[in-house]
Amino acid sequence: MTAPSQTLGASVVLAFGLALAAVIYLDKPGGRWGRAVRSRLLLGVPWGSVVSVLFVLAVYLFLQEGLLNWSDPVVLPYRSWSYLYPTGWLTSGFAHANPGHILGNLTSAIVLAPIAEYAWGHLPSERGSQSFASWRTNPWIRAFVVFPTAVLLVGVATSLFALGPVIGFSGVVFAFAGFAIVHYPVVTVVGLLISRVVSTTLQSLLDPVLVATTSASAPSAPSWASIAVQGHALGFLVGVVLGLAVLRRRARRPSAARLLGATLVFGVVQGLYLVYWFRGGGEYVLFRGPGLVLVVLLAVLVTLAATTSDRTVVRSTTRRGVAITMLILGLAALGGVAIVPNLYTVDDTSIDEDAVTVEDYQITYDEGVRNEMVFAYDIELFGESTSIDTSGVIVTSEQRDIWMTHTSKERLAFRGSTTVKVGGPGWSETVRVVREGWTPTGKETVYQVFVDGKERPVFVSDLQTATPRIDGRSVMIIPENGQFILAVDDGNGRLDRTPLPTADEPVEAGGLTFEREQTDGKTVIMAERGETSVQIARAEGRGFSGPTRYGTLRRQRRVGSRCGTRTGDPDPVRHGTLA
Repeated sequence: MTAPSQTLGASVVLAFGLALAAVIYLDKPGGRWGRAVRSRLLLGVPWGSVVSVLFVLAVYLFLQEGLLNWSDPVVLPYRSWSYLYPTGWLTSGFAHANPGHILGNLTSAIVLAPIAEYAWGHLPSERGSQSFASWRTNPWIRAFVVFPTAVLLVGVATSLFALGPVIGFSGVVFAFAGFAIVHYPVVTVVGLLISRVVSTTLQSLLDPVLVATTSASAPSAPSWASIAVQGHALGFLVGVVLGLAVLRRRARRPSAARLLGATLVFGVVQGLYLVYWFRGGGEYVLFRGPGLVLVVLLAVLVTLAATTSDRTVVRSTTRRGVAITMLILGLAALGGVAIVPNLYTVDDTSIDEDAVTVEDYQITYDEGVRNEMVFAYDIELFGESTSIDTSGVIVTSEQRDIWMTHTSKERLAFRGSTTVKVGGPGWSETVRVVREGWTPTGKETVYQVFVDGKERPVFVSDLQTATPRIDGRSVMIIPENGQFILAVDDGNGRLDRTPLPTADEPVEAGGLTFEREQTDGKTVIMAERGETSVQIARAEGRGFSGPTRYGTLRRQRRVGSRCGTRTGDPDPVRHGTLA
């Protein structure tokens, strides 16, 4: 960070210090705040939240190698790909995809977890109970054992019953919110706003001044298609059910109006209404209206379960019992939809022989192949289907039950290259994938895809014929064995072939002369005959000139590791989402 940035960061800290001093001067709390916190928490500190946050940070820094390369952690092996891959489902609830992902989840946890921990309390609140009468009421055990253990169990549960190979701590963060909201509805919503302030403050400290430039946008999924809505809703309901259990034991009821309003606001602000589906071919469907209806029904159900009376409806069945049962059934249904997909295993990856193998991983590129990880079985419902084709960089591992589209065809075409970072506990390797192509005038791009600097491509597109004709001659661009060939048809079916010209040396074929030129910053191929000169092709994208220039695969171990650039931009719907 530069000196001006450090000065600006210090000014942010000073501004918040002045704000806090003003509140203390005007409110004159006189120790009331401290007494209130110490009445519920051991020494007034949410120790369980502190331990949980530090644990999640340790997973990112050490298990995912974030300490060695903060911006490029190891991600693939720490998604919950299948029930038969325990490394995934044990770690995915605490691992993260990138720095923004973990910082976003931790800033929310720093605010919402203490509210939930305060509501639960280290010190017993029941009349006549004593703090050290048993291990259940011992504040040290409640703070350092019970609360962190509950966090671990909820994290694993959200991993086991989340739909698709998700990754991230937000399932637990939503559980914190669900637990807190039934105890302190308004405080939880305010805490949600405070978490946004904390996030903005942290960003201001790290990057006080942000410079942005305009550029063409790379093809990517809509922002809402990268959210693990089912996992978020699952975590929220788990937190609500646990919170209701504590409320029932303490015979407390929150205000119905506050709880209904807070749950509705939380659900909308946090995007629980973003129910979507991926049709394939870059097309996404957002069921916004039905999703909002579900959020309203959720708010009503949570409110009834927390506030309705215990008056008997039929025999020993009470109104509150019916509402709680419906909530539990909803939670079971929400988690149940993930059981069959998570039982699915990858038995036959059907990857071509040119795929690059790294330990148990295979990396290749293909187009129009069935996506093996969208769903285990073909289902048609409401006009949508679980049978989806995909195109792009594909990573598989039978050992880990991984089948994923790492980078889509469109995004690889836009960027020209991507990196795939594979690995496991204690090791990681980075493989570079490059797309090299030429676009014949008036036609689609002709391209080849190379993995790990191999001279032989793993994928070759169809040839194309440029639209312009010169003296009755047409020119084809043919991708072939890592090269691009110009083939000239004289109109009588006779072909003459030549490799592409270099920058210094023109080539001839079929009575035409071809030269490589720079026009408006782009590399083009010009065809000449006599006084006629026509552009017949231009280099695609950034004009990569060959796969071998990128070197070979780099292997990193935990000690002395050097990782490459950020792992590409996976399609979240096709292989998992961020929780």
